[in-house]
Amino acid sequence: MSHGDMDDGMSMPAGLAMAERGDDRDGLKLDQLHATLGPLLVGWPAGLVLRVTLQGDIIQSARGELVGAQGRGSFWVEPATRAMYGEAVTVGEAARRTAGCYLDRLGRFLCVAGWPDPAAAARVLRDDVLAGAAHHEVASRFAAVARRVGRSRTLRWMTTGLGVLGAADATALGVTGPVARAGGDVTARYRQWLAEAAEMLDLVDDPVLLTAHGDGRALGYLHDAVTPPEPLLAAIERLVVGAEIGAARLIVASFDPDVDEMAGHPASVADG
Repeated sequence: MSHGDMDDGMSMPAGLAMAERGDDRDGLKLDQLHATLGPLLVGWPAGLVLRVTLQGDIIQSARGELVGAQGRGSFWVEPATRAMYGEAVTVGEAARRTAGCYLDRLGRFLCVAGWPDPAAAARVLRDDVLAGAAHHEVASRFAAVARRVGRSRTLRWMTTGLGVLGAADATALGVTGPVARAGGDVTARYRQWLAEAAEMLDLVDDPVLLTAHGDGRALGYLHDAVTPPEPLLAAIERLVVGAEIGAARLIVASFDPDVDEMAGHPASVADG
């Protein structure tokens, strides 16, 4: 096919652009493809689009954009937000929503990792927790999922050393929440979700009011379950470079930016 044929707007199947030529790290000329990941991929965060340049199956550059943000704030931290504005909200209500957040993330991540059974179990638990199930109704079920996921050598092998974000880099990028607390790779991040989900599930029946002058850990920690997406997007853009597509999807799933937390923010972030 001639260059003239490629310049007439033709595209590859699934919307991939025709290949250009680019230098790889060894100075060779390789096909260079421009592709868009999301927002309709299975397990992909809603509203996130990642525009990447590929050489072979390796990502050479990436830029994240947010699509369809409603500016309504995150569903997951809504009870803690209401408490910050002086409404009567119990620790249990806020903890229940936060536990649901971690289970939702875990379900998507395990789906991307190709492990549908525990992914489905995490989602059923999420639905039951959000529907008001008491601690004794979900604790043993969650413990079983956590043991299975936490002890999986295959999952650990897939994710160890992948997408490492150390504490200093997290601080520099403005990343907070469980990603910053994990301070490591994809393995560290999904294990952090498991640990914090267990803590939140222990609080779901707590009737104490959540107030700015009450349980400071509960008010701050619960609200900190969701990081504003701009720092997460900057981290994603940086960490997926050099990764294969499958590895990049695991990295994205381990950050899981919440587009709805982006109320009043720009629609994209600069290259990381």
